[in-house]
Amino acid sequence: MNAFQKNKSKETFFTFIPAGDDPPKPAFSSRKKVPKLCGTNYPLSIAFIVVNEFCERFSYYGMKAVLTLYFLNFLHWDENLSTTVYHAFSGLCYFTPVIGALIADTWLGKFKTIIYLSIVYVIGHVIKSVGAIPTVGNQMVHVILSMFGLALIALGTGGIKPCVAAFGGDQFEEEHAQERSKFFSVFYLSINAGSLISTFVTPVLRGDVKCFGGDCYALAFGVPAALMVLALGVFIAGSGMYKKTPPRGNILLEVCQCIGFAVTNRLKNRSKQIPRREHWLDWASEKYSKQLINEIKMVTRVLFLFIPLPMFWALFDQQGSRWTLQATRMNADFGGVVFQPDQMQFLNPLLILIFIPIFDFVVYPLIRKCRFNFTPIKKMSAGMLLAALAFAAAAVVEVKVNETAMPPLEPKESLIQVLNLANEKVQVKIQGQDLFQQPVEAFQDPAEYSKLTLTETQQSLIFELQSSPGLQSIFSHPVKEKSVYSLLVHKSEGSLTTHLIADMATKPAKGLSAVRFINALDQDVNVTFDTEQIISVTKNYSVSHYTTVERGNYKVRCKTGTKEFSLDLGLLDFGASYTVLINETTSSQAWKTEDIHANNVHIAWQLPQYMLISAGEVMFSITGLAFSYSQAPVSMKSVLQAGWLLTVAFGNVIVLIVAQAAPLEQWAEFVLFAGLLFGVCIIFSIMGYFYVSVNPDDLLEKEEKGEMPSNGNAFSLVPQKTKL
Repeated sequence: MNAFQKNKSKETFFTFIPAGDDPPKPAFSSRKKVPKLCGTNYPLSIAFIVVNEFCERFSYYGMKAVLTLYFLNFLHWDENLSTTVYHAFSGLCYFTPVIGALIADTWLGKFKTIIYLSIVYVIGHVIKSVGAIPTVGNQMVHVILSMFGLALIALGTGGIKPCVAAFGGDQFEEEHAQERSKFFSVFYLSINAGSLISTFVTPVLRGDVKCFGGDCYALAFGVPAALMVLALGVFIAGSGMYKKTPPRGNILLEVCQCIGFAVTNRLKNRSKQIPRREHWLDWASEKYSKQLINEIKMVTRVLFLFIPLPMFWALFDQQGSRWTLQATRMNADFGGVVFQPDQMQFLNPLLILIFIPIFDFVVYPLIRKCRFNFTPIKKMSAGMLLAALAFAAAAVVEVKVNETAMPPLEPKESLIQVLNLANEKVQVKIQGQDLFQQPVEAFQDPAEYSKLTLTETQQSLIFELQSSPGLQSIFSHPVKEKSVYSLLVHKSEGSLTTHLIADMATKPAKGLSAVRFINALDQDVNVTFDTEQIISVTKNYSVSHYTTVERGNYKVRCKTGTKEFSLDLGLLDFGASYTVLINETTSSQAWKTEDIHANNVHIAWQLPQYMLISAGEVMFSITGLAFSYSQAPVSMKSVLQAGWLLTVAFGNVIVLIVAQAAPLEQWAEFVLFAGLLFGVCIIFSIMGYFYVSVNPDDLLEKEEKGEMPSNGNAFSLVPQKTKL
């Protein structure tokens, strides 16, 4: 298998072949001359198919890259619900290929299936893009349009998935098998090119382009929609050049019917008088051929090995959900170039393209030179271990990220800090609390909040302030549980006075910075940001509301009734909240406190987990698909492909179940998934230890020669209520 064929191993296809037949040769009603590419043996029609695939993959991965943040920031869902819906959509995209294959092979054929479901795909994209326009309806309308659009997209992308690559293969003559193989290399290159470019570009369209007063989700969804329209147009443009094979029946459907008949027949004939058969599938011998039954037996051996595999995909597909959410709480500044948190997903297709030749030409040959029997089962197990290690690394990063977050508060707990705006040290005591043992320096930026322990859900606390010997002031302020406060200390007419102001209790969303202003002047001030946003702050130590801004260096314009001046706020960093003091009417560097610490863990620390899981994908997914193909007869390849895609679907189901049924702290959830995959890896290794690799052709040859026992004969069963 070529390196590019291996890449993005989930993006594979069905070639459904009737049971017991050799691989079919295309049958055409007329043999018209097929245009070739530049005098080669490549049909010109494949150019349209490759461009179509590039645009479609750009459309799918580009839309999906920004989906989690769309749920979180546009629809205002919490992280667990956003993760759940994201994985429900991802799972649906891998259930629907079975539907597309059935439609193509039993009813419409590949060409019409691609056309009709691509139209459904385009409609879904358009509805999804319209649902992301803030002025279209209310919140409920946005949710309905988004969910309906995603359902159509899932049907469209999943439905055409098993058809496009196989349709491209149909364009070649039988004598051009080598050209067909190279076509698949280019085809999979187009998949990865679309994925790599779109996961890098669409987050930029979302975050760096502003529309409707915020992130431009309508544009981020609209561009993939336009690419899907282009994909459909390009595919239709080549319709006159395509070879179109008629539907020939669906082997997957026949396999399901055979298994269903075997189970039903066995249940109907449970009498001890009826001789037992060697294999449960032999109970289908009254209706189905011996060859089909033997082939299904081979497939079920491999499908049994597939049972533990969904856990790998449960971890792998969280790159677009949990890992993206983790990135929103990190520092994304690369020397002046700011990455969007959802942009980090482009690392996976990039690393896959890098790792495939490294593993094929360096890692695996070195292992063979060490005379270690690195079987496919061992490679897949190693891939699982690497994915588990990736989540262990993600858990470590999450612990470090949480160090800058506000500490969680239990009932009857609150947080407080002291902002001393007087010109001298102040000793602060709170009755019933053992806090602030040392005097608070003037204009000191508190290092952290102190925890208050209350006796009730709301309680009045007595604050005793002393600035010099013999000069003491006492104040009372009400405090609520699970709240965050700043005690503002300043002088008024020569005496100390206080204000208790409520602070931001959680980090600003989306990696933004939050800032508020304290006006220490004796006249009102209007503060204007570069965005022309005006904040009015009344006089005498009044406090403004928080304003969220993008990370950056800011200089604001301040205007009183008589003067205009500027304040240099300096850097307002990712995820931090600041309090800025306005205490003079001359342009100057502002004094500010960092109430909530900035995101100080750099987003580059996600690189190890992306490297581990990408290496794990190379070892697990590519090897697993090749191994499973080698263990089944030609006519059953599509059945194994269906089983493989369903493992991806069920993996996403696992994530949404965990996200809803067992909400944990994020680092603990990462550890849980790592532990589950490690346990599954052990189970899979044990299953693989007892699995004996076979050559399907050899087994079928032995069956035909009668060298292997088979009980698919001998008895003709009657209905259940009669005797044998």
